[in-house]
Amino acid sequence: MLTPEGRSDPYPALAALRLAAPVHRSAALGSHVLTRFADCQEVLTGPAFLVPDRAWCAREVPDQRGRPGADFFYSSLLGTNGAEHARHRRLIVGAFGARQVAALQATTEKITDELLDGFADATASGGTADFQELVGRPLPVALVGALIGVPGAEQGRLEQLGRGAGRLLEPLRSPEDWARADRAVTELRAYFTGLLAERRAAPADDLASALLDQCRAVDPPPTDLELADLLLLVFVAGFETTTGLLGTAVHALLTHPEQLALVRQDRALVPAAVEEALRWDSPVLMTERLAARPVTVAGVPIPAGGSVTAVLAAANRDPQRHPDPDAFSVRRPDHRALSFGHGPHHCPGAALATAEGTTLIARMLDRFPALTLAGPPVRRDAVALRSFDVLPLATTG
Repeated sequence: MLTPEGRSDPYPALAALRLAAPVHRSAALGSHVLTRFADCQEVLTGPAFLVPDRAWCAREVPDQRGRPGADFFYSSLLGTNGAEHARHRRLIVGAFGARQVAALQATTEKITDELLDGFADATASGGTADFQELVGRPLPVALVGALIGVPGAEQGRLEQLGRGAGRLLEPLRSPEDWARADRAVTELRAYFTGLLAERRAAPADDLASALLDQCRAVDPPPTDLELADLLLLVFVAGFETTTGLLGTAVHALLTHPEQLALVRQDRALVPAAVEEALRWDSPVLMTERLAARPVTVAGVPIPAGGSVTAVLAAANRDPQRHPDPDAFSVRRPDHRALSFGHGPHHCPGAALATAEGTTLIARMLDRFPALTLAGPPVRRDAVALRSFDVLPLATTG
């Protein structure tokens, strides 16, 4: 998984590891690596496991204390447990319910159509274009920006900063990763702190204003920094994982023409195609947990404080969970996967991300009946985040 070949296609090695050692002690990661669905689900759901938090950071990596990146990562919604995590989550979970996602549908359709207009222009008369540049990245950035209240003119700059903050999700971070993340978090915190100040003076119909309204419902009330960090996390997570999903879904369909034909014939299969893309190549490869007490996973003892890494992508291709797991099948009877996590840290924006994917695929099929790959795609140079940096497509044969 840590080599260029493994980053491109980790699945053969993960399948071999699942057979040989489903609970494997990795010296490189300093963690027990889990590759079976049941084991990963247990770790993500069970009370015996926690996420690394601020106390863990102070104890295990004291040299990172005081860094903006570490302070954000180990104290935000991503890095809190128990009552503190529930307190953070209560502030934003309402923003991603079924009613809220439905209310955003018109905005999703409008942004999608505008971006596809540009993609159509770029590929007219037999031309080729990078889908990720024109659609896959700007669509989730624009939608999460509209949700939060970030003006369109600011979204491109914040996306670049967000990609720097996204390096915090990598299992092994270089000094360059830390420096880039520190700069990004510092600038993003300043931006969202300013946005919250603007909304206090002039509320709007967006998440920034909604968070301020929710403050009285949480005890103790969140600080300005906690609110800024929530907006930072929603923004970065809202486009990073969805960008991966959109590129993967399009690529999976175009490289499986028989499945694409099924979806073209029956548009009711579009949601299933998006769910299968999430299962087949998860936008997030892995996530870490810590044992809160001595515990056993599949017969392997894990000491208190011991690290375990749930490889979500491997769990989603566990043949004990999904027969013929390497096949991409839109008519699979059960697509349920761990791509958005499970348990207390299940991604609150999962429904919004899948709605974006469903809208995009449906509209692309309507507009581009001859859509095809136009060159080799380029994978993102990352381990934890599965995404394409470049996905060249053409709309005419």
